[in-house]
Amino acid sequence: MSRKILVVDDSVAIARQLTKMIEGFGGFEVIGHAKNGAEAVKLYKTLEPDAVMMDIVMPMMDGIQSLRTLIRLDPEARVVVISSVGGVGQKVEEAIRLGARAVVSKPFEADKVKSILDRIFEQE
Repeated sequence: MSRKILVVDDSVAIARQLTKMIEGFGGFEVIGHAKNGAEAVKLYKTLEPDAVMMDIVMPMMDGIQSLRTLIRLDPEARVVVISSVGGVGQKVEEAIRLGARAVVSKPFEADKVKSILDRIFEQE
């Protein structure tokens, strides 16, 4: 059984890159792509993913606002926050405080992404 992943990033190129990487690992299927936090919340409700890979900086509703909403909807939500290299410091810290399970930096390193995905599911 594949784990269902929702990718949330306003960059279509980044979302495609991440999707290709995740599906290349085997055992994971990207079931949707949201371009902002508002879309992420809608898709989370309808698609019921096993995990969400979400950018922090996006238009309309950013990753922090979306994370707050997702955790309120589902306290067990597995959200991995995506950050630019060097990150957006305080926002990353806030995301972890709010309930993000991990942070992955752009540009993506396949082994790190795989390790994070494996880790967030290993407690089952």
